Amino acid sequence: MSKLANREEKQYQEKLLKISRVSKTTKGGRTISFSVLAAVGDGEGRVGLGLGKANGVPDAIRKALSSAKKNLVDVSLKGSTIPHEIEGKWGATTLWMAPAYEGTGVIAGSATREILELVGVHDILTKIKGSRNKHNVARATIEALKSLRTAEQIAALRGKEVKDILS
Repeated sequence: MSKLANREEKQYQEKLLKISRVSKTTKGGRTISFSVLAAVGDGEGRVGLGLGKANGVPDAIRKALSSAKKNLVDVSLKGSTIPHEIEGKWGATTLWMAPAYEGTGVIAGSATREILELVGVHDILTKIKGSRNKHNVARATIEALKSLRTAEQIAALRGKEVKDILS
């Protein structure tokens, strides 16, 4: 069995973040098409974001989900939260995220909440500054999650022990 077949067998949760009807004006009139922003995740620290465009909604959804599965990123988690504060930027959107105590819940809005649920985060604080456009917020969330590092990862990068990093 090939590696690709093994990858496809894994079950991912899928969420449609945004479905837009867009039009292009040509000499012959308007051409209508659809744009879909979708996210997939396994609930265990992997998440992907994809954009699909097509003349019909089902085709756009299929393309978006396929693109999201190809763009999966690994996220470093610390239990049910993130290891440290982080800021993600995309376009005019700035997203701040901070770890929270167990039982706090996901305090987030817009596309951020849906992406964090797909990653498997259950306790986190977030704040969106600037543009609240769903596409920019989703990209800023992914950028922030990609740059998370655990104390063990930072220690390995610096060639030190974890206790030296935490002190």
